[in-house]
Amino acid sequence: MLSTIAAVLVPALGRLSVTSETAGPVAPGSIVAANHSSLADPGVVLAALRRLGTEPVVMAAAGLWRAPVLGGALRAGGHIPVHRGTARAAGALDAAAAALAAGRVVLIYGEGGLPKHRDSRDAEPRAFRTGLARLAAASGAPVVPLGQCGARRLSSGGTVKQLAGFATAPLRRPALHVHLGAPLHLPGDIPEATAAAHRAVTAAWRTAEQHCGGRGRRGVGAA
Repeated sequence: MLSTIAAVLVPALGRLSVTSETAGPVAPGSIVAANHSSLADPGVVLAALRRLGTEPVVMAAAGLWRAPVLGGALRAGGHIPVHRGTARAAGALDAAAAALAAGRVVLIYGEGGLPKHRDSRDAEPRAFRTGLARLAAASGAPVVPLGQCGARRLSSGGTVKQLAGFATAPLRRPALHVHLGAPLHLPGDIPEATAAAHRAVTAAWRTAEQHCGGRGRRGVGAA
């Protein structure tokens, strides 16, 4: 449901383009690791992945499950709540490992939260937490690095600015780009794996940024 909504809504708000270093959908049982820059970027990422034939299970902050309508959609889609900073946080990794074993694709944000700057500029991914590396180690799943750019042009800053951004986006139609890198298997050492994943997602983000800035070729399926 969320992927379908995103696929309809995001192209109405901006000019979404997608590139990938591998053809076709993301392989079943893979982890997609994305950079997190805006409240809008999950929608951008879901729309891009659906364009490639992939509808992932999303790991997201547990508070979203309390939101009207959205909470029901998250539950219906089998998405995974992350209770950060609590004893229940580890359960999210267990649920994600089970989803991977069942052949689902799991979308995770290695940074674990949003950046603090309030303007619309994009910046390279911040340091990753260890959850991504621990999930990859426990499941043996390959990691597909994903970089997205432009979501902050849809929504950034305080509440009023974010609402204004969404309201004016159909007129502004900012450039949005998502780039998927080649799948990789992380090393078993958790700090080393965390650093390797961060490098790969940063490289994917830099490619996406080039497309958003108009310096790259037009992405596949731009709309």
